[in-house]
Amino acid sequence: MSGIFTEEEVARYRDDGFLIVRSLFSKEEIEVLGSTARSDHALDAAATALDDGEGNKVRLSLWNHPGDGIYGAFARCRRVVDSVEQLLGGEVYHYHSKMVLKDALVGGAWAWHQDYGYWYQNGVLFPELCSVMIAVDAATRENGCLEVLRGSHRMGRINHILSGEQAGADRERVAEAEKRLEKVYCTMESGDAVFFHANTLHASGPNHSEHPRWAMICCYNAAWNDPYKESHHPRYTPLAKLDDGAILDAADSESGAGVEFADIANDDRSAKDLGERSGSE
Repeated sequence: MSGIFTEEEVARYRDDGFLIVRSLFSKEEIEVLGSTARSDHALDAAATALDDGEGNKVRLSLWNHPGDGIYGAFARCRRVVDSVEQLLGGEVYHYHSKMVLKDALVGGAWAWHQDYGYWYQNGVLFPELCSVMIAVDAATRENGCLEVLRGSHRMGRINHILSGEQAGADRERVAEAEKRLEKVYCTMESGDAVFFHANTLHASGPNHSEHPRWAMICCYNAAWNDPYKESHHPRYTPLAKLDDGAILDAADSESGAGVEFADIANDDRSAKDLGERSGSE
């Protein structure tokens, strides 16, 4: 099976629940993504601000299908999709993507959670999903980088409860896990990425710096793990992979971002479901 990982790295992912990849995307590629996102009025208009329980807001925009524009070129490129297929052991499809907009000085925190803590509610039977967080901006401890507990995916799914407008993992269990497991701060430069398991406990702090911390997160589900019921994220939809050069080709096209953003703010679901819908950061 093709992909960027060695057998040793795949084994480490299965032990640790995450892998950080340096310079997965070139400076030119990530500059295109960043400039597109920051000038994308539709993305900005679709962004929903979620309270972190401490009065701070985290903004995100979400879409279900990758599209043919620059966002889709990243989510569909072989260096990402083939590598996720290495980790999950077979065909995957695009579950959804999002842009997390943690703005300078005001970007809020994300509570400790597991993505499968949310996606379980969507009829996904097994935690055979993987998220890929791509650093649009450098991620530091000061601007609220991703934090993970190494090996926490082996705990299985933990109950999640609402905190502010986010659903977080049971705090008692998280506190005990923190005593036993190593906390890793996933500091990254622009173009780096982290692949992480759907049951890996992760969080991020507020942005106290003068630098924004934007990131694109692409989420994938194993094709055989097709949800048994309809939800706000898609069931199995064949994913047409793109050669890696398609990213810069998309930058030169007129297709733009090319996605339909989910209207999270005006969704008629409960606050709990709103929290479940916003995971992965």
